[in-house]
Amino acid sequence: MIASVSGTVIGRRPGELIVEAAGVGYRLLVSAETHRGSPGVGEPALLHTHLVMRDDAMQLYGFATEAERELFLMLIGVQGVGPKVALAVLSGGQPRELLNALAAGDAARFQAVPGIGKRTAERVIVELREKVAGRVSEEIVVRRGDGGDDPRALARDGLIGLGFSPQEVDGLLEDADGDTPEDLIAEALRAAR
Repeated sequence: MIASVSGTVIGRRPGELIVEAAGVGYRLLVSAETHRGSPGVGEPALLHTHLVMRDDAMQLYGFATEAERELFLMLIGVQGVGPKVALAVLSGGQPRELLNALAAGDAARFQAVPGIGKRTAERVIVELREKVAGRVSEEIVVRRGDGGDDPRALARDGLIGLGFSPQEVDGLLEDADGDTPEDLIAEALRAAR
């Protein structure tokens, strides 16, 4: 498996980058978000990758961040969502914004993506909302083991783990009500919508 490609950008086209590493040019299919933030031709680049093998082709997908790749892997795990549709979803915004849409149950955001109908959008929300919540819960459990038991501190750590800045987290938790970290996180994510 190819986990990352580090080299010099030698080509840029809509939806793809060509990165030369050790004398080999790798064609990476990328989201619009990754493409916008990628270096220009002749500049060094590091992209996290995922290789998809099919009977008729091998395609390498590139991502600017590990979070974007993780979200891509979650999306292609949903029935009816292939790599091209997952890239189209990722092109709609930063991973954190998409996680907020999942947490808020914003099916319309996903229906706006070509190739996703109402049923698939609802399936994406249901399946990924659980996975995202599970990751936040794991982070909270790990932190509880360290001796901290303040629900606000645990919720703060969980939201930072989702990609929010400390300043954003403080603003979101300011008016949040709840007795558990999970309740506070859910309240903050609703407010972030």
